[in-house]
Amino acid sequence: MTTSAFLALIAFQVNYNLNFFVFTPSMNVEQMWSSDKYNAPPFDRFTLLIPYCLDYIKWDVIYNPDSPNAAPDVIFGPEDDDFHPFHMYPSAQLNHCLSDWSYKDPTRLLTLIQFLRDQYVLYQRKRVGEVDDDRLKFEVSTIISREGIEMHMSSGAEKLEEVKFAVPLLDININKMVPCCPWRYPQKIHLQVVYPVGRKYMSPPSAPRLKLVSSSELKALYSTDDFKLPPWLDGMCLAEYLPNLEEYLGKQVLEAVSLIEVRRHFIEALACPFGRPVEADPVFCRKATFLSASGVFTFLVHFKIPIQFPKQQPTIMLQSSQHFNSQMAPMKSRLISDYPWSPRWEPLQMAERICEFLADEALNFKRQCSEGQVQ
Repeated sequence: MTTSAFLALIAFQVNYNLNFFVFTPSMNVEQMWSSDKYNAPPFDRFTLLIPYCLDYIKWDVIYNPDSPNAAPDVIFGPEDDDFHPFHMYPSAQLNHCLSDWSYKDPTRLLTLIQFLRDQYVLYQRKRVGEVDDDRLKFEVSTIISREGIEMHMSSGAEKLEEVKFAVPLLDININKMVPCCPWRYPQKIHLQVVYPVGRKYMSPPSAPRLKLVSSSELKALYSTDDFKLPPWLDGMCLAEYLPNLEEYLGKQVLEAVSLIEVRRHFIEALACPFGRPVEADPVFCRKATFLSASGVFTFLVHFKIPIQFPKQQPTIMLQSSQHFNSQMAPMKSRLISDYPWSPRWEPLQMAERICEFLADEALNFKRQCSEGQVQ
């Protein structure tokens, strides 16, 4: 959401807050409104979506329209009535956040939000620690020292109480493993663990709900959707489950990094029959485009290469350089994957077999373009 509708002094701080927040996914502004009875711009209050425990918490930030250079008020969610950050751990940082506020310093809002989020982490840990559940108390005691772990206690009138953990996995810097890495912030993989809050008279505890979660940017290299979690055995605790999970996951991430070079060799092999690519993904080698011709008919060949290459074959799409639809957009073919393929072939053989297949496919595509059968 654009911040141009804010008061200038507020927009200055909000933009800095959104651009330099160090967690992933990034912080966002959900909605903006004004103290003016007509709710007309410029706006002086907004709702922040702040990433926490693999979800978002919503806080309203309210500036005083008569004194926008003063520190704003922050209103927490209705489920956090007991969250009083300024009474938890008084510190010099708090005094720096508020008493020394300066609208000319764009870092102040970010400093305040990060301080409040840090306090919220401690608040949720305290809530979870007070739950009357022996299993949860034991689980917390075995993993609380793990760096970066977050937890959240949720309850409501229409749902059972549950505790959610966000456990960071793999003590490795994935960014440094990727040459010419484009990622701004460190990429992380987390295990989401959800425990129902039990009662002493209930049956023996069941396995928690488990899910592997990563940032959307990491999917260019590795998809957690394809990862099959190890089984949770009866009587197992999280501290026992994590080592085997991390060992297996670490091997898969290393393999994913090595497959970048495999895809790069394939794109280089395509250059033999097709010529140098017009465009190619230089980092992850997931895409490449070549200019080709069949007689006087010229067209682009787009390759989309999956992260599981060569186990999974690329998809191909043709795009005419001479035919356009009613919206003046170039005509494109269907996604093509029914061409000869074997993951055991050498890259050059793969490229040559694709080129042979496209010799006939290009003629069909030209005819379809001329007859207006494609979009």
